Amino acid sequence: MTVSNNQRRKMRAAARLYAVQALFQMEAIGQTVDAVMQEFEDHRFGEIFDDIEMQEGDVDTFRGLMERAVDEQARIDQMTDRALVAKWPLGRIDPTLRALFRAAGAELIMGDTPPRVVITEFVDVAGAFFPDGKEPRFVNAVLDHMAHEALPGGF
Repeated sequence: MTVSNNQRRKMRAAARLYAVQALFQMEAIGQTVDAVMQEFEDHRFGEIFDDIEMQEGDVDTFRGLMERAVDEQARIDQMTDRALVAKWPLGRIDPTLRALFRAAGAELIMGDTPPRVVITEFVDVAGAFFPDGKEPRFVNAVLDHMAHEALPGGF
């Protein structure tokens, strides 16, 4: 089966959302990266929830984000801390945002996707989790700072 470019883009976007959820789950219940990836790939990708079928995720994107986020967590967390104001260290922010910054930081470090695309995609993810809040603007500012640090020549 051939996948259109639009479908591939949607699958990568879904993989980003799933990566944030999986990273959150890992932190919340102490699950290993291998176990959470298996669970998401087997049960969450394409899941039917309240009569709504979830988007299939791009497995390669999902696995890449998860593995890099775990392998480079200290580096990503330090980049995130530098982007946050002194009164709001990483440990004080919402765990969903922490997971989002780790997934986005992983994609920025990988360097395969233009930084502006990474920022836009993860601002959209923030909007999915916080549809009525100011979090998407906050995410935009933090990721912009992180992107300039990770890829100084990427803009």
